[in-house]
Amino acid sequence: MTAELSPTQLAFRGAMANLSAGVGVVTTDGEHGRAGTTVTALCSVTDSPPTMAVCVNQTATAHDAFVSNGRIGINVLGQEQQDVALIFANATDIPREKRFDDERWDLAGHGVPVLEGSMASLVGRISTVAQHGSHSVLFVEIDTVLTSADGGGLVYFQREFHAVG
Repeated sequence: MTAELSPTQLAFRGAMANLSAGVGVVTTDGEHGRAGTTVTALCSVTDSPPTMAVCVNQTATAHDAFVSNGRIGINVLGQEQQDVALIFANATDIPREKRFDDERWDLAGHGVPVLEGSMASLVGRISTVAQHGSHSVLFVEIDTVLTSADGGGLVYFQREFHAVG
């Protein structure tokens, strides 16, 4: 049973819908399985050492695989990759075990799935996990950076995807 949201929680969710956010698919592979999920709560932390923060709901099916495998890929999506965002957000009928069947995924080159043609793919190890409320903040020290200058970006605003650039 889901608890009812307070007026402040409802207002907060409405306010956050007005915050444009980049869209990424976070992936992992290893002893605890291959997994991925769409995220909009991701940002750079520092370049010394190169570190990203990614927020993942603790109830997400990929959460435990991320933390247990300890190594993840952060694939920053471009405007031509909205379909990938929907697949990993559970918004299609594609089963979990078929999500990585798309030929755009490089499953062998980096130890975690990397989406070829994404605006950026950053691969690294989780250095710190901080839990707050319903989410974990994964601090990821980046050791591999791949970028593409082709195409425009993809953002999430007002609960919809939008192309930019």
